[in-house]
Amino acid sequence: MNLTIMLCVFLVLLIVRMPIAYSIGGSAIVYLVLQNPAFLVTMPQRIFSGTNSFILIAMPLFMLAGELMNQGGLSRRLIDFSMLLVRPFKGGLSEVNIVTSMIFGGISGSSVADTSAVGSILIPEMVRKKYPLDFSAGVTVASSTMGMVIPPSIPMLMYAMVTGASVGKLFLAGLIPGVLVGGTQLLLSFGISKAKGYRPTYEKIGKREILKTSKDGILALIMPVVIVVSISFGIATASESAAVASFYALILGFFVYRELNVKSFLGALKKSATMSSSIMIIGGFTMIFTWILAVERVPSTISTFFLASDIPPVVIFIIFDLIILFLGTFIDVTPCILLIAPILMPVLRQLGMDELQFGAILIVGLAMGLVTPPVGMCLNVASKISGLPIGKIFRAALPFLICNLIVLLLVTLVPSVSLWLPKLLG
Repeated sequence: MNLTIMLCVFLVLLIVRMPIAYSIGGSAIVYLVLQNPAFLVTMPQRIFSGTNSFILIAMPLFMLAGELMNQGGLSRRLIDFSMLLVRPFKGGLSEVNIVTSMIFGGISGSSVADTSAVGSILIPEMVRKKYPLDFSAGVTVASSTMGMVIPPSIPMLMYAMVTGASVGKLFLAGLIPGVLVGGTQLLLSFGISKAKGYRPTYEKIGKREILKTSKDGILALIMPVVIVVSISFGIATASESAAVASFYALILGFFVYRELNVKSFLGALKKSATMSSSIMIIGGFTMIFTWILAVERVPSTISTFFLASDIPPVVIFIIFDLIILFLGTFIDVTPCILLIAPILMPVLRQLGMDELQFGAILIVGLAMGLVTPPVGMCLNVASKISGLPIGKIFRAALPFLICNLIVLLLVTLVPSVSLWLPKLLG
């Protein structure tokens, strides 16, 4: 009965738009008061244990690296480099948008940061080149879903903290799904651009400009390669590689690109601290919530139900996909990972699914939630940039999200999509 009341309070707080951390924490307090007020003394301990993780040291450092690269003029250079890459294929700006997001996702680790950085430049540019505004915003938010799939990925750090999975192997598990999302979106974008005549002409560029653009793009690409290789091969921990990435971004911004100054550096520090603090608060309160669910034996009850049923494992996997997609539309990525992973992982382990495969499924599925109303953080960012309502942007992004859905089913039904690379390099 008390558990039901807690879940109802949680839903009500979400509906009235209470911040997710306080929705989780408030509903947990209600449960503890009803169950036994003496349990309230365990709250500080549980909150601390939810943030006391060595893996979490890497999170603010990865955020700082992404912010420094963004403040240091990376976005414009990545777009120029992407234009150079797609020029031989007569690609339009929608293809440039997707390629830029693939590269930027390997630097920022955040889909929202991708939407903000790439969208603020490319959406106005695409409109100037006669692309429809809704199409420009739609392809931007859809391609930004790769930001949290292609390593390094901040949500993967949260998943590793909850499940104990290897960060390096998780990064490798997300690499092929992320590239598949980008590849399928590129094919769709090429087809739409060809059918509707979206073919802006490019100005001719000389060899010197090609070399400069290539140099700037390759310098940016070095960072995600170093991160993934160093973690995957045990050369450095996630925290150490994140620190190296931040230092590398600092050097590029100050001394190579020369667009980073003391003011923007302090702004990047402040923004990274604010974002990471909010995630840690969510993590602390979620630890109480999941502890209550464990005390009430919710994970074991769900596990017993599915294992005792005659439902084929493949059907159970698809059911869990639907649950992930549904919850992702209402709850942000970090709390969703912290809530879902401890409940579903025991069931999937007994059904033979590897924790790396489930991590890839969870990240690919929740990435779609960032582009799905009513929450849709990427939709809200694109709405502020374009001035369009989120519903119109979502309709324009929907064809590209079908590509994400296809990849999600591939990751679910074909384990090698996510497991082949970690096994090969592990």
